[in-house]
Amino acid sequence: MATHQALPDQPPPVSQRGLLRWLRENLFSTWYNSVLTVVIGYWLITTFVPLINWAFIQAVFTGDGADACNPDGACWVFVGQRLGFFIYGFYPAEFRWRPNLVFVLFAISVVPQFLPLSTTIRKWLAIFGITGLPLAAYFLIAGGHFGLESVPTSRWGGLMLTLILAYVGILAALPIGILLALGRRSEMPVIRGICVVFIEFWRAVPLITILFMASVMLPLFLPDGVTFDKLLRALVGITLFQSAYMAEVVRGGLQAIPRGQYEAAEALGLGYWRRMRLIILPQALKIVIPGIANTVISLFKDTTLVLIIGLFDLLGAVKSTLSDPAWSSVMAEGYLFVAFCFWVFCFGMSRYSHRLEKQLETGHRN
Repeated sequence: MATHQALPDQPPPVSQRGLLRWLRENLFSTWYNSVLTVVIGYWLITTFVPLINWAFIQAVFTGDGADACNPDGACWVFVGQRLGFFIYGFYPAEFRWRPNLVFVLFAISVVPQFLPLSTTIRKWLAIFGITGLPLAAYFLIAGGHFGLESVPTSRWGGLMLTLILAYVGILAALPIGILLALGRRSEMPVIRGICVVFIEFWRAVPLITILFMASVMLPLFLPDGVTFDKLLRALVGITLFQSAYMAEVVRGGLQAIPRGQYEAAEALGLGYWRRMRLIILPQALKIVIPGIANTVISLFKDTTLVLIIGLFDLLGAVKSTLSDPAWSSVMAEGYLFVAFCFWVFCFGMSRYSHRLEKQLETGHRN
């Protein structure tokens, strides 16, 4: 009697596994997806191959000046020679260790938020970033205290100024925006009316107009002998402008909280501020993390507008350098450098917001 022996399992066909399967399922699943893949692939090849050749293969990275550049490639010598100005502006070279120390403190407080460290460590570093870092940055960069020579804000510039404007604007706009959002939902007509007028006024005026008014028109209305630093006026304008947008983002989160949460908090006998601090605001802010991140990124990019009032941020520093006839042919390299710097910071803020969303996810999704 014949016996039947089971054959060993055979691997699936080549077209059903590995790279070929991934290509068939993701790029060539249907005829129109295949056509779209071919068209996009052709566009990427014809666009990025010449770009890579220009930016890296034919590029010049070292040299003594514009004469070392290759006309067929990018001249990164320009960025290398002016990097100090792009980062610090007119800040004295002998005092640059002070902003460098602030950059180190900034990295110590921010970078661990992206690492799998304990919650306690990240919490205390975040508290330091909110409280101690701004004070340390002021005393170190501005000087005039503890034996440090004073450096006027007119000499601040570059990436350092961009980070100062963005960081201070973010730290100030968020709490003001929360208070405005609570005020707009207040049951007191006077408080609600003031907050509505404030929010709608600042949202209706372009930021460039606010900066211009703060820099040029505001001194005309001040008493004789009373002056405000130009950087301080810009910080106030940016903060008030962004706080109005932040208020609407937070208000959206407050409206998304079910009425039962408010009633449960009242049933516990909690006062208004304790209800908001312990129950309502934590839930509302968690819901609107994407909106807050979007507002923060928008604020960071809007700092480039301070160029119109004579403050040389990163973009302004690069623009002023391009006016030099010796570097008139490296405009693309300068703006690509600015774009890359802004992309790094904006992408980092975006990834951090996604991380926060995952950490605070409590199963509300269906």
